[in-house]
Amino acid sequence: MTIITDPQFYLLAVPVVLMIGISKGGFSGALGIVAVPLLTLILSPIQAAAIILPILCVMDILGLIAYRRTCDWRNLTYLLPGAIVGITAGYFLFNYLSADIIKLILGLLCVAFTLNHYIRKVPEGRVTKASLQKGSFWGSIAGFTSFVAHAGGPPLQFYMLPQKLDKTLYVGTSVWFFFAVNYVKLVPYALLGQFSSENLGTSLILLPLAPVGIWLGVRAHKLIPEAIFYRIAYMLVLLTGAKLLWDGINGLGLLF
Repeated sequence: MTIITDPQFYLLAVPVVLMIGISKGGFSGALGIVAVPLLTLILSPIQAAAIILPILCVMDILGLIAYRRTCDWRNLTYLLPGAIVGITAGYFLFNYLSADIIKLILGLLCVAFTLNHYIRKVPEGRVTKASLQKGSFWGSIAGFTSFVAHAGGPPLQFYMLPQKLDKTLYVGTSVWFFFAVNYVKLVPYALLGQFSSENLGTSLILLPLAPVGIWLGVRAHKLIPEAIFYRIAYMLVLLTGAKLLWDGINGLGLLF
């Protein structure tokens, strides 16, 4: 089994994997969206996604241990069928997709959603409810973006954040959702030949960081009040959306 030997890769990959674990363990995966874009500074997006997926699957098990009794099952049943559709679409379109176009679309969604939240004056007590139609739509978008770039967090947040669930219930539902999504993704990733010896070997080297990141995230989740949690979540969506938007515009050569 071979591995990536470039020291620059590990200088970037170690904090990225820890960041993913902290995000999944305490912040519903919001920060994890930047993982693949950051690793593309060293690797191709396809290889970066393939290396990260086995690590995500281990983190999902650890996250499930922490939040095994916490889930909004109604929301989960609304989201998962759409996610399967999105993953299937990602599989069939995988060889035709431009990473820059995906970044541009996802960045636009993130920025538009958070700006709408900050600008629009909504009464404090008004919340949305779980919806089969909205859950199916955003679940399919989350499944698709998760498949192509492990970036399913923002679409899930578009659906979940306006419901203003208890923060632990919110994170627990997210953990269950991505546990299912990431393990389903293993099959099409294998069919596409993404699990080369080098990719799996590199994943194995980074794997011990998974429990450390999850533990740090769970600790941070317990220490941060709910109001601050939601402020952080929206801010993370905005910042990562801006990052993806910039990368997409720059990659497509739309800058003058």
